[in-house]
Amino acid sequence: MKAGRTFRRRGSEAGIALLIAIFVLLLIGVAAIALIVSSGTETALAGNYRASTSVYYAAVAGLEEVRARLRSSYANAFVKTAPSGFLPAAGTPFPICNPSYVLNPLGSETVAPWTSGSTYADNEYGSELGAICGSPFPTSWHSTSSIWQTISLSFPGPQYKWVRINGVSEQSLQLDVDGDTLADSSTPLYYNGASFSNSSSSGTQVFPQVLEVTALAVLPSGNQQPTQKLVQYLIVPVPVTLPPFLAALTISGSPGNSPVFLAPTSNHNTAFAIKGDGDQDCSGNPLPAKVGIGLFGDYSGSSYSADLSGIVNGIPLTPVNLRPSYTGIGSAPDVEYLSAFPTNLQTPSSLDAPPGPLNPNGGIVQQITQSADAVLPSPNPPTYPLPTVTYPAVNSLGMSPANPLTVVINGNLDLSGWTGTGYGLLLVIGQFTYDPSSSWNGIILVIGQGTVGGAHMQYQQINGAMLVAKTRSASGSLLTGRIGGGTVSFDDEMQGNGIRYNSCWIQKSQPTAGYKVLSFHEIAQ
Repeated sequence: MKAGRTFRRRGSEAGIALLIAIFVLLLIGVAAIALIVSSGTETALAGNYRASTSVYYAAVAGLEEVRARLRSSYANAFVKTAPSGFLPAAGTPFPICNPSYVLNPLGSETVAPWTSGSTYADNEYGSELGAICGSPFPTSWHSTSSIWQTISLSFPGPQYKWVRINGVSEQSLQLDVDGDTLADSSTPLYYNGASFSNSSSSGTQVFPQVLEVTALAVLPSGNQQPTQKLVQYLIVPVPVTLPPFLAALTISGSPGNSPVFLAPTSNHNTAFAIKGDGDQDCSGNPLPAKVGIGLFGDYSGSSYSADLSGIVNGIPLTPVNLRPSYTGIGSAPDVEYLSAFPTNLQTPSSLDAPPGPLNPNGGIVQQITQSADAVLPSPNPPTYPLPTVTYPAVNSLGMSPANPLTVVINGNLDLSGWTGTGYGLLLVIGQFTYDPSSSWNGIILVIGQGTVGGAHMQYQQINGAMLVAKTRSASGSLLTGRIGGGTVSFDDEMQGNGIRYNSCWIQKSQPTAGYKVLSFHEIAQ
Protein backbone atom coordinates (compact mmCIF):
# COMPACT_ATOMS: atom_id res chain seq x y z
CA MET A 1 0.00 0.00 0.00
CA LYS A 2 2.77 2.49 0.84
CA ALA A 3 4.65 1.87 -2.42
CA GLY A 4 1.50 2.49 -4.43
CA ARG A 5 0.85 5.85 -2.78
CA THR A 6 4.38 6.99 -3.61
CA PHE A 7 4.01 6.09 -7.26
CA ARG A 8 0.73 7.99 -7.54
CA ARG A 9 2.35 11.11 -5.96
CA ARG A 10 5.24 11.02 -8.41
CA GLY A 11 2.84 10.55 -11.30
CA SER A 12 1.05 13.82 -10.45
CA GLU A 13 4.35 15.74 -10.93
CA ALA A 14 5.02 14.41 -14.43
CA GLY A 15 5.47 17.18 -17.14
CA ILE A 16 6.45 20.04 -14.76
CA ALA A 17 9.94 20.20 -16.30
CA LEU A 18 8.43 20.68 -19.73
CA LEU A 19 6.28 23.56 -18.50
CA ILE A 20 9.28 25.20 -16.87
CA ALA A 21 11.31 24.78 -20.08
CA ILE A 22 8.53 26.25 -22.17
CA PHE A 23 8.19 29.22 -19.77
CA VAL A 24 11.94 29.86 -19.88
CA LEU A 25 11.94 29.68 -23.66
CA LEU A 26 9.00 32.10 -23.72
CA LEU A 27 10.92 34.55 -21.53
CA ILE A 28 13.95 34.23 -23.75
CA GLY A 29 11.80 34.78 -26.82
CA VAL A 30 10.17 37.86 -25.32
CA ALA A 31 13.59 39.21 -24.37
CA ALA A 32 14.93 38.50 -27.85
CA ILE A 33 11.95 40.22 -29.46
CA ALA A 34 12.41 43.19 -27.14
CA LEU A 35 16.08 43.38 -28.09
CA ILE A 36 15.24 43.19 -31.77
CA VAL A 37 12.59 45.90 -31.44
CA SER A 38 14.93 48.05 -29.37
CA SER A 39 17.72 47.60 -31.87
CA GLY A 40 15.41 48.52 -34.72
CA THR A 41 14.17 51.58 -32.86
CA GLU A 42 17.71 52.72 -32.12
CA THR A 43 18.66 52.15 -35.73
CA ALA A 44 15.69 54.19 -36.87
CA LEU A 45 16.48 56.93 -34.37
CA ALA A 46 20.11 56.97 -35.45
CA GLY A 47 19.03 57.11 -39.10
CA ASN A 48 16.60 59.95 -38.41
CA TYR A 49 19.24 61.81 -36.43
CA ARG A 50 21.78 61.27 -39.16
CA ALA A 51 19.35 62.49 -41.82
CA SER A 52 18.28 65.46 -39.71
CA THR A 53 21.88 66.43 -38.97
CA SER A 54 22.93 66.04 -42.59
CA VAL A 55 20.11 68.19 -43.94
CA TYR A 56 20.72 70.78 -41.21
CA TYR A 57 24.36 71.18 -42.13
CA ALA A 58 23.45 71.21 -45.83
CA ALA A 59 21.16 74.18 -45.19
CA VAL A 60 23.75 75.97 -43.06
CA ALA A 61 26.31 75.40 -45.83
CA GLY A 62 24.02 77.38 -48.13
CA LEU A 63 23.88 80.25 -45.65
CA GLU A 64 27.65 80.26 -45.28
CA GLU A 65 28.23 80.19 -49.03
CA VAL A 66 26.13 83.30 -49.43
CA ARG A 67 27.79 85.01 -46.49
CA ALA A 68 31.20 84.41 -48.07
CA ARG A 69 30.18 85.39 -51.60
CA LEU A 70 28.74 88.71 -50.48
CA ARG A 71 32.30 89.83 -49.80
CA SER A 72 33.71 91.39 -52.95
CA SER A 73 37.25 90.23 -52.08
CA TYR A 74 36.19 86.54 -52.18
CA ALA A 75 37.31 84.65 -55.29
CA ASN A 76 33.74 83.55 -56.12
CA ALA A 77 32.07 86.76 -54.97
CA PHE A 78 28.70 87.58 -56.47
CA VAL A 79 30.07 90.83 -57.91
CA LYS A 80 32.52 88.71 -59.94
CA THR A 81 30.40 85.71 -60.92
CA ALA A 82 26.68 86.56 -60.70
CA PRO A 83 24.65 88.16 -63.50
CA SER A 84 24.08 91.88 -63.57
CA GLY A 85 21.36 92.93 -61.15
CA PHE A 86 21.82 90.00 -58.78
CA LEU A 87 23.08 92.51 -56.20
CA PRO A 88 21.86 96.11 -56.13
CA ALA A 89 24.23 98.85 -57.21
CA ALA A 90 26.71 99.98 -54.59
CA GLY A 91 25.15 102.43 -52.18
CA THR A 92 21.62 101.18 -53.00
CA PRO A 93 19.59 99.25 -50.39
CA PHE A 94 18.89 95.57 -51.01
CA PRO A 95 15.19 95.30 -51.96
CA ILE A 96 12.72 93.62 -49.66
CA CYS A 97 10.31 92.49 -52.39
CA ASN A 98 12.83 91.73 -55.13
CA PRO A 99 14.95 88.91 -53.66
CA SER A 100 17.93 87.14 -55.12
CA TYR A 101 18.20 83.34 -55.14
CA VAL A 102 21.21 81.03 -55.23
CA LEU A 103 20.16 77.73 -56.81
CA ASN A 104 21.74 74.33 -56.25
CA PRO A 105 19.80 71.65 -58.17
CA LEU A 106 20.83 68.01 -58.04
CA GLY A 107 21.40 66.58 -61.49
CA SER A 108 18.75 67.67 -63.96
CA GLU A 109 16.07 68.59 -61.42
CA THR A 110 14.38 71.97 -61.59
CA VAL A 111 14.62 74.35 -58.64
CA ALA A 112 12.23 77.28 -58.99
CA PRO A 113 11.39 78.57 -55.49
CA TRP A 114 9.38 81.50 -56.89
CA THR A 115 6.83 79.15 -58.53
CA SER A 116 3.70 78.03 -56.71
CA GLY A 117 3.39 74.25 -56.52
CA SER A 118 6.99 73.57 -57.50
CA THR A 119 8.85 70.84 -55.65
CA TYR A 120 10.98 73.31 -53.71
CA ALA A 121 8.65 76.31 -53.56
CA ASP A 122 9.61 79.17 -51.23
CA ASN A 123 6.51 79.05 -49.04
CA GLU A 124 8.24 81.06 -46.31
CA TYR A 125 8.33 84.15 -48.54
CA GLY A 126 4.55 84.57 -48.44
CA SER A 127 4.20 84.03 -44.69
CA GLU A 128 6.90 86.58 -43.94
CA LEU A 129 6.79 89.07 -46.81
CA GLY A 130 3.40 88.55 -48.44
CA ALA A 131 1.71 91.35 -46.51
CA ILE A 132 4.40 93.79 -47.67
CA CYS A 133 5.01 92.55 -51.19
CA GLY A 134 1.43 91.59 -52.07
CA SER A 135 2.04 88.02 -53.18
CA PRO A 136 2.78 84.64 -51.62
CA PHE A 137 5.67 84.37 -54.08
CA PRO A 138 8.00 87.03 -55.46
CA THR A 139 6.81 88.60 -58.69
CA SER A 140 10.36 89.67 -59.60
CA TRP A 141 13.66 88.15 -58.58
CA HIS A 142 17.25 87.48 -59.61
CA SER A 143 19.05 84.16 -59.51
CA THR A 144 22.49 82.64 -59.90
CA SER A 145 24.07 79.23 -59.43
CA SER A 146 25.80 77.83 -56.38
CA ILE A 147 29.57 77.51 -56.59
CA TRP A 148 29.00 73.75 -56.32
CA GLN A 149 27.43 73.88 -59.78
CA THR A 150 30.54 75.43 -61.31
CA ILE A 151 33.40 73.41 -59.82
CA SER A 152 34.34 69.75 -60.29
CA LEU A 153 34.91 67.66 -57.18
CA SER A 154 35.38 63.97 -56.52
CA PHE A 155 32.71 64.17 -53.83
CA PRO A 156 29.26 65.80 -53.76
CA GLY A 157 28.87 69.28 -52.35
CA PRO A 158 26.21 70.28 -49.82
CA GLN A 159 22.76 69.42 -51.12
CA TYR A 160 20.78 72.49 -50.22
CA LYS A 161 18.25 73.54 -52.87
CA TRP A 162 18.13 77.31 -52.70
CA VAL A 163 19.13 80.32 -50.66
CA ARG A 164 17.15 83.57 -50.69
CA ILE A 165 18.68 87.00 -49.98
CA ASN A 166 16.48 90.01 -49.23
CA GLY A 167 16.20 93.11 -47.11
CA VAL A 168 14.04 93.16 -43.99
CA SER A 169 11.74 95.63 -42.27
CA GLU A 170 9.79 96.00 -39.06
CA GLN A 171 6.77 94.40 -40.67
CA SER A 172 8.60 91.42 -42.14
CA LEU A 173 10.33 90.63 -38.84
CA GLN A 174 7.32 91.60 -36.70
CA LEU A 175 9.68 93.74 -34.64
CA ASP A 176 8.98 97.21 -33.26
CA VAL A 177 12.16 99.12 -34.00
CA ASP A 178 11.06 102.76 -33.74
CA GLY A 179 9.31 102.32 -30.39
CA ASP A 180 5.80 103.24 -31.54
CA THR A 181 4.42 99.88 -30.25
CA LEU A 182 3.69 98.85 -33.85
CA ALA A 183 5.74 96.62 -36.14
CA ASP A 184 4.33 98.40 -39.17
CA SER A 185 7.18 100.00 -41.11
CA SER A 186 8.06 98.48 -44.48
CA THR A 187 11.26 100.53 -44.96
CA PRO A 188 14.56 98.60 -44.87
CA LEU A 189 16.23 98.07 -41.51
CA TYR A 190 19.81 99.09 -40.72
CA TYR A 191 22.18 98.27 -37.88
CA ASN A 192 23.73 101.06 -35.82
CA GLY A 193 26.22 98.82 -34.03
CA ALA A 194 23.96 98.02 -31.10
CA SER A 195 20.40 97.72 -32.43
CA PHE A 196 18.22 97.94 -35.52
CA SER A 197 17.29 101.31 -37.00
CA ASN A 198 14.79 102.49 -39.60
CA SER A 199 17.30 105.15 -40.67
CA SER A 200 20.40 104.52 -42.77
CA SER A 201 22.44 107.24 -41.07
CA SER A 202 22.79 109.53 -38.11
CA GLY A 203 24.77 112.71 -38.62
CA THR A 204 27.99 111.75 -40.37
CA GLN A 205 27.67 108.05 -39.48
CA VAL A 206 26.27 105.69 -42.12
CA PHE A 207 24.67 102.44 -40.95
CA PRO A 208 24.88 99.17 -42.93
CA GLN A 209 21.71 97.44 -44.05
CA VAL A 210 20.47 94.27 -42.37
CA LEU A 211 20.01 91.37 -44.79
CA GLU A 212 18.01 88.18 -44.39
CA VAL A 213 19.42 84.95 -45.79
CA THR A 214 17.12 81.89 -45.88
CA ALA A 215 18.17 78.40 -47.03
CA LEU A 216 16.18 75.26 -47.83
CA ALA A 217 17.85 71.84 -47.87
CA VAL A 218 16.09 68.58 -48.78
CA LEU A 219 17.63 65.10 -48.56
CA PRO A 220 16.13 61.70 -49.44
CA SER A 221 15.28 59.50 -46.47
CA GLY A 222 14.91 55.92 -47.72
CA ASN A 223 11.30 54.91 -48.30
CA GLN A 224 10.03 57.71 -46.07
CA GLN A 225 9.30 61.34 -46.86
CA PRO A 226 12.42 63.39 -47.65
CA THR A 227 14.01 65.20 -44.73
CA GLN A 228 14.16 68.98 -45.06
CA LYS A 229 15.32 72.00 -43.07
CA LEU A 230 14.66 75.71 -43.51
CA VAL A 231 17.16 77.91 -41.67
CA GLN A 232 17.72 81.65 -41.60
CA TYR A 233 20.39 84.24 -40.80
CA LEU A 234 20.09 87.94 -40.21
CA ILE A 235 23.45 89.37 -41.24
CA VAL A 236 25.06 92.78 -41.51
CA PRO A 237 28.29 93.87 -43.20
CA VAL A 238 31.14 94.69 -40.85
CA PRO A 239 32.93 97.74 -42.25
CA VAL A 240 36.68 98.15 -42.09
CA THR A 241 37.56 100.94 -39.69
CA LEU A 242 38.52 104.02 -41.70
CA PRO A 243 39.52 107.48 -40.59
CA PRO A 244 36.60 109.91 -40.58
CA PHE A 245 36.43 112.06 -43.68
CA LEU A 246 35.84 115.51 -42.25
CA ALA A 247 37.30 117.38 -45.22
CA ALA A 248 37.60 117.02 -48.96
CA LEU A 249 41.39 116.84 -48.52
CA THR A 250 42.90 115.83 -45.17
CA ILE A 251 46.65 116.15 -44.55
CA SER A 252 48.65 114.97 -41.53
CA GLY A 253 51.05 117.13 -39.55
CA SER A 254 52.52 117.68 -36.10
CA PRO A 255 54.94 120.04 -34.37
CA GLY A 256 58.19 119.98 -36.34
CA ASN A 257 56.54 117.92 -39.10
CA SER A 258 54.70 120.51 -41.17
CA PRO A 259 52.44 119.49 -44.05
CA VAL A 260 53.12 120.74 -47.57
CA PHE A 261 50.42 121.87 -49.97
CA LEU A 262 51.12 123.46 -53.35
CA ALA A 263 48.28 124.07 -55.81
CA PRO A 264 48.69 124.78 -59.54
CA THR A 265 49.35 128.46 -60.24
CA SER A 266 46.48 130.50 -61.57
CA ASN A 267 48.13 131.44 -64.86
CA HIS A 268 47.92 127.80 -65.90
CA ASN A 269 44.73 126.64 -64.20
CA THR A 270 41.89 128.73 -62.83
CA ALA A 271 39.55 125.72 -62.47
CA PHE A 272 41.46 123.80 -59.81
CA ALA A 273 39.57 123.86 -56.51
CA ILE A 274 39.01 121.82 -53.39
CA LYS A 275 35.43 121.99 -52.18
CA GLY A 276 33.79 120.59 -49.07
CA ASP A 277 30.42 122.14 -49.80
CA GLY A 278 27.77 121.16 -52.34
CA ASP A 279 27.64 117.63 -50.92
CA GLN A 280 24.71 115.28 -51.60
CA ASP A 281 23.67 111.78 -50.61
CA CYS A 282 23.07 109.00 -53.15
CA SER A 283 19.47 110.17 -53.61
CA GLY A 284 20.53 113.70 -54.47
CA ASN A 285 19.50 115.22 -51.15
CA PRO A 286 21.76 118.05 -49.95
CA LEU A 287 24.05 117.36 -46.99
CA PRO A 288 25.86 119.71 -44.60
CA ALA A 289 29.11 121.16 -45.90
CA LYS A 290 32.46 119.71 -44.86
CA VAL A 291 35.85 121.39 -44.50
CA GLY A 292 37.73 122.15 -47.70
CA ILE A 293 41.27 121.26 -46.56
CA GLY A 294 41.70 119.80 -43.09
CA LEU A 295 44.82 119.33 -40.97
CA PHE A 296 45.00 116.54 -38.40
CA GLY A 297 47.66 115.44 -35.95
CA ASP A 298 48.77 115.80 -32.35
CA TYR A 299 49.55 119.46 -31.74
CA SER A 300 49.20 119.26 -27.97
CA GLY A 301 51.54 121.76 -26.33
CA SER A 302 52.13 123.56 -29.62
CA SER A 303 50.17 125.72 -32.05
CA TYR A 304 49.00 124.51 -35.45
CA SER A 305 48.46 128.06 -36.73
CA ALA A 306 51.75 128.20 -38.64
CA ASP A 307 51.00 124.92 -40.42
CA LEU A 308 47.52 126.13 -41.40
CA SER A 309 49.09 129.30 -42.77
CA GLY A 310 51.56 127.18 -44.73
CA ILE A 311 48.70 125.34 -46.42
CA VAL A 312 46.91 128.60 -47.23
CA ASN A 313 50.12 130.07 -48.66
CA GLY A 314 50.29 127.11 -51.03
CA ILE A 315 47.15 128.42 -52.78
CA PRO A 316 48.09 130.99 -55.46
CA LEU A 317 47.17 134.65 -55.08
CA THR A 318 48.55 135.90 -58.38
CA PRO A 319 47.94 136.62 -61.15
CA VAL A 320 44.41 135.56 -60.10
CA ASN A 321 43.39 134.95 -56.50
CA LEU A 322 42.20 131.31 -56.38
CA ARG A 323 41.68 131.16 -52.64
CA PRO A 324 37.92 131.80 -52.93
CA SER A 325 37.73 128.47 -54.82
CA TYR A 326 38.61 126.52 -51.66
CA THR A 327 35.18 126.35 -50.05
CA GLY A 328 33.63 124.43 -47.19
CA ILE A 329 32.17 125.08 -43.78
CA GLY A 330 34.06 128.29 -43.09
CA SER A 331 34.94 131.29 -45.18
CA ALA A 332 37.22 130.67 -48.15
CA PRO A 333 39.91 129.53 -48.23
CA ASP A 334 38.42 126.97 -45.88
CA VAL A 335 41.57 125.48 -44.33
CA GLU A 336 40.99 124.26 -40.78
CA TYR A 337 42.50 122.16 -38.02
CA LEU A 338 40.26 119.12 -37.53
CA SER A 339 39.78 119.15 -33.77
CA ALA A 340 37.13 116.42 -34.10
CA PHE A 341 39.56 113.98 -35.72
CA PRO A 342 39.87 111.00 -33.30
CA THR A 343 42.99 111.22 -31.13
CA ASN A 344 43.46 107.45 -31.32
CA LEU A 345 43.99 107.74 -35.09
CA GLN A 346 46.59 110.48 -34.99
CA THR A 347 49.69 108.30 -34.56
CA PRO A 348 51.68 106.37 -37.18
CA SER A 349 50.99 103.08 -35.40
CA SER A 350 47.20 103.57 -35.32
CA LEU A 351 47.17 104.03 -39.08
CA ASP A 352 49.97 101.75 -40.19
CA ALA A 353 51.22 99.38 -37.47
CA PRO A 354 51.77 95.69 -38.36
CA PRO A 355 49.68 93.18 -36.40
CA GLY A 356 50.97 92.45 -32.92
CA PRO A 357 49.88 91.12 -29.51
CA LEU A 358 48.22 94.41 -28.54
CA ASN A 359 46.65 94.96 -31.94
CA PRO A 360 46.03 91.63 -33.72
CA ASN A 361 44.49 93.29 -36.79
CA GLY A 362 47.19 95.90 -37.19
CA GLY A 363 46.57 99.48 -38.29
CA ILE A 364 44.09 100.73 -40.83
CA VAL A 365 46.49 100.05 -43.71
CA GLN A 366 46.74 96.38 -42.75
CA GLN A 367 43.00 95.99 -42.20
CA ILE A 368 42.24 97.43 -45.62
CA THR A 369 44.87 95.19 -47.23
CA GLN A 370 43.31 92.08 -45.66
CA SER A 371 39.91 92.85 -47.21
CA ALA A 372 41.15 94.30 -50.52
CA ASP A 373 39.86 93.14 -53.89
CA ALA A 374 43.27 93.69 -55.46
CA VAL A 375 46.75 94.16 -54.00
CA LEU A 376 49.42 95.33 -56.45
CA PRO A 377 52.04 94.28 -57.22
CA SER A 378 51.37 91.36 -54.86
CA PRO A 379 49.81 90.62 -51.50
CA ASN A 380 53.24 90.18 -49.91
CA PRO A 381 54.60 92.84 -47.54
CA PRO A 382 56.09 95.72 -49.52
CA THR A 383 59.82 95.93 -50.15
CA TYR A 384 61.96 99.07 -50.21
CA PRO A 385 62.82 100.81 -52.40
CA LEU A 386 59.19 100.66 -53.42
CA PRO A 387 58.22 99.40 -56.88
CA THR A 388 56.08 101.59 -59.12
CA VAL A 389 52.71 100.48 -60.48
CA THR A 390 51.39 102.19 -63.60
CA TYR A 391 47.85 102.73 -64.83
CA PRO A 392 47.41 99.60 -67.02
CA ALA A 393 47.47 97.41 -63.91
CA VAL A 394 44.72 99.51 -62.32
CA ASN A 395 42.71 99.87 -65.53
CA SER A 396 42.50 96.09 -65.94
CA LEU A 397 40.73 95.50 -62.62
CA GLY A 398 37.23 95.98 -64.03
CA MET A 399 36.05 98.78 -61.77
CA SER A 400 32.68 100.32 -62.57
CA PRO A 401 29.98 102.40 -60.86
CA ALA A 402 28.20 99.16 -59.93
CA ASN A 403 31.43 97.43 -58.93
CA PRO A 404 33.64 99.75 -56.87
CA LEU A 405 36.73 97.95 -55.64
CA THR A 406 39.19 98.24 -52.79
CA VAL A 407 42.63 98.50 -54.40
CA VAL A 408 45.89 98.52 -52.44
CA ILE A 409 49.14 99.62 -54.07
CA ASN A 410 52.14 98.12 -52.25
CA GLY A 411 54.42 100.74 -53.73
CA ASN A 412 54.21 103.94 -55.78
CA LEU A 413 51.30 104.52 -58.16
CA ASP A 414 51.79 106.56 -61.32
CA LEU A 415 48.59 107.21 -63.27
CA SER A 416 50.32 109.37 -65.89
CA GLY A 417 48.65 108.84 -69.24
CA TRP A 418 45.48 107.26 -67.87
CA THR A 419 42.22 108.67 -69.23
CA GLY A 420 40.00 106.23 -67.36
CA THR A 421 37.94 106.43 -64.18
CA GLY A 422 38.49 104.59 -60.93
CA TYR A 423 35.73 103.55 -58.56
CA GLY A 424 36.11 102.57 -54.93
CA LEU A 425 38.83 102.85 -52.31
CA LEU A 426 42.44 103.37 -53.41
CA LEU A 427 45.23 102.94 -50.86
CA VAL A 428 48.78 103.89 -51.88
CA ILE A 429 51.63 103.32 -49.43
CA GLY A 430 54.19 105.14 -51.59
CA GLN A 431 53.95 108.23 -53.76
CA PHE A 432 50.73 108.79 -55.66
CA THR A 433 51.14 110.58 -58.99
CA TYR A 434 47.74 111.70 -60.12
CA ASP A 435 46.91 112.43 -63.72
CA PRO A 436 43.92 114.79 -63.91
CA SER A 437 43.00 113.42 -67.32
CA SER A 438 41.59 110.56 -65.24
CA SER A 439 38.92 110.63 -62.54
CA TRP A 440 38.45 108.82 -59.28
CA ASN A 441 35.08 108.32 -57.62
CA GLY A 442 35.50 107.24 -54.03
CA ILE A 443 38.18 107.35 -51.36
CA ILE A 444 41.89 107.87 -51.89
CA LEU A 445 44.22 107.13 -48.97
CA VAL A 446 47.93 107.87 -49.30
CA ILE A 447 49.28 106.45 -46.04
CA GLY A 448 52.94 105.56 -45.65
CA GLN A 449 55.19 107.88 -47.58
CA GLY A 450 52.28 110.32 -47.60
CA THR A 451 53.19 112.05 -50.86
CA VAL A 452 50.89 113.14 -53.70
CA GLY A 453 51.88 114.89 -56.90
CA GLY A 454 50.52 115.37 -60.39
CA ALA A 455 50.95 117.12 -63.68
CA HIS A 456 49.20 116.93 -67.05
CA MET A 457 46.45 118.74 -68.86
CA GLN A 458 42.84 117.68 -68.65
CA TYR A 459 39.85 118.78 -66.62
CA GLN A 460 38.79 115.81 -64.53
CA GLN A 461 38.45 115.55 -60.76
CA ILE A 462 38.31 113.40 -57.67
CA ASN A 463 34.79 112.91 -56.27
CA GLY A 464 34.78 111.67 -52.70
CA ALA A 465 37.64 112.45 -50.32
CA MET A 466 41.41 112.16 -50.08
CA LEU A 467 43.51 111.64 -46.95
CA VAL A 468 47.31 111.94 -46.98
CA ALA A 469 49.33 110.81 -43.95
CA LYS A 470 53.06 110.26 -43.50
CA THR A 471 53.62 107.24 -41.26
CA ARG A 472 56.93 105.83 -42.56
CA SER A 473 60.43 106.99 -43.42
CA ALA A 474 61.86 106.75 -46.94
CA SER A 475 63.36 103.38 -46.00
CA GLY A 476 60.01 102.03 -44.81
CA SER A 477 60.53 102.27 -41.04
CA LEU A 478 57.41 103.09 -39.07
CA LEU A 479 57.72 106.54 -37.53
CA THR A 480 57.74 106.75 -33.75
CA GLY A 481 56.05 109.43 -31.73
CA ARG A 482 53.95 111.96 -33.58
CA ILE A 483 52.81 111.60 -37.16
CA GLY A 484 54.79 113.12 -40.03
CA GLY A 485 53.75 115.89 -42.37
CA GLY A 486 51.92 114.83 -45.53
CA THR A 487 52.82 116.36 -48.88
CA VAL A 488 50.41 117.33 -51.66
CA SER A 489 52.30 119.16 -54.37
CA PHE A 490 50.81 119.69 -57.81
CA ASP A 491 52.91 121.08 -60.66
CA ASP A 492 52.04 124.41 -62.20
CA GLU A 493 51.13 122.67 -65.46
CA MET A 494 48.40 120.59 -63.83
CA GLN A 495 44.94 121.47 -65.14
CA GLY A 496 42.58 119.22 -63.26
CA ASN A 497 39.46 120.40 -61.48
CA GLY A 498 40.65 119.24 -58.07
CA ILE A 499 38.69 117.47 -55.33
CA ARG A 500 34.96 117.59 -54.56
CA TYR A 501 33.62 116.09 -51.33
CA ASN A 502 31.01 113.44 -52.15
CA SER A 503 29.33 111.46 -49.36
CA CYS A 504 27.64 109.09 -51.80
CA TRP A 505 30.92 107.88 -53.26
CA ILE A 506 32.49 107.68 -49.82
CA GLN A 507 29.62 105.43 -48.73
CA LYS A 508 29.84 103.28 -51.86
CA SER A 509 33.59 102.81 -51.39
CA GLN A 510 33.46 101.59 -47.79
CA PRO A 511 35.27 98.21 -47.71
CA THR A 512 33.72 95.28 -45.85
CA ALA A 513 35.67 92.98 -43.56
CA GLY A 514 32.91 90.36 -43.63
CA TYR A 515 29.28 89.77 -42.69
CA LYS A 516 28.37 89.38 -39.03
CA VAL A 517 25.54 87.03 -38.01
CA LEU A 518 23.06 88.90 -35.83
CA SER A 519 20.66 85.99 -35.39
CA PHE A 520 20.11 82.39 -36.49
CA HIS A 521 17.07 80.19 -36.22
CA GLU A 522 15.44 77.16 -37.77
CA ILE A 523 12.00 77.72 -39.27
CA ALA A 524 9.44 75.06 -38.40
CA GLN A 525 8.12 73.10 -41.38
